[in-house]
Amino acid sequence: MLTVIICTYNRAKYIGNLLESIAANGMPKSEYEIVLVDNNCTDNTREICEAFAKAHKDVNFRYVLEPEQGLSAARNKGIKEAKGEVIVYIDDDALVDTWYLRTYAEWFAMHPETMACGGPIEPLYETEEPSWMTPYTKALLTAWMNYGDKVREYPKGRYPGGGNAAYRKEVFDKVGLFNTALGRKGGNLMGSEEKDIFDKMQALGMQVLYLPTPVLHHIIPQTKLEPDYFNRLTTQIGISERQRTLAIGKGKYYKRLFSEFIKWCGTIVLLCGYTISFHPVKGWKLIQFRANVTRGLLGLSR
Repeated sequence: MLTVIICTYNRAKYIGNLLESIAANGMPKSEYEIVLVDNNCTDNTREICEAFAKAHKDVNFRYVLEPEQGLSAARNKGIKEAKGEVIVYIDDDALVDTWYLRTYAEWFAMHPETMACGGPIEPLYETEEPSWMTPYTKALLTAWMNYGDKVREYPKGRYPGGGNAAYRKEVFDKVGLFNTALGRKGGNLMGSEEKDIFDKMQALGMQVLYLPTPVLHHIIPQTKLEPDYFNRLTTQIGISERQRTLAIGKGKYYKRLFSEFIKWCGTIVLLCGYTISFHPVKGWKLIQFRANVTRGLLGLSR
């Protein structure tokens, strides 16, 4: 069996359509379950879920509460509730294609050596894509991810996006659960909890693959394109990385600082390239991105 876990916090606007897109998939209802983890929602998420369960009695759907605030805590609750051998995490502000679940189920069934995999994430804008957007800021703000049309390993340093990732449940028996000191909590935009898990998997030699066909469509409201959100998100990336690496050791932290220096070199090259091609606004947005991450990484922002 496959378990779909949806962790949600005040996304009533999107949750109903997501559940409907899952229920419309091409996989027999007996072969999967949906576990929706309510992480202290204060909107009408519960009512929407109750209406979905009533309308789709053939879907194995469970609504559970996680009182500890935070995405990592909600994800861990889902793992504990899951009855399936394979766990698929789907963001609560997304839609999935008809063969989404079937693709994951069949891959894990035919490839016992694969311990986790992920697929493309494509943005679905409610407004328009801003002129300053680049592949780098797009990946940051929309979780956009696409590594082509062939099955492959992820590029070095990359891993499945948290909103479109599938694991064998046994992974968490071997590497532990998500670190609740990392990840988003309410309006806080902390991250790195997925990176922490994949670092542990890599250390154990576990195979993690990119699959081109299970596409997730991530809905992007205008608020995620505003300067305040951009600044908060990029700063929290640095803070998260500081906490994650220092928890491992100072050596890991210093290695991350060196990596940040290399990223700065690349960012300056990109700024020059965008300026020469008459798109300086794209380059300066990347400078702002890097500066915010660096401040968080150095502990200069709170």
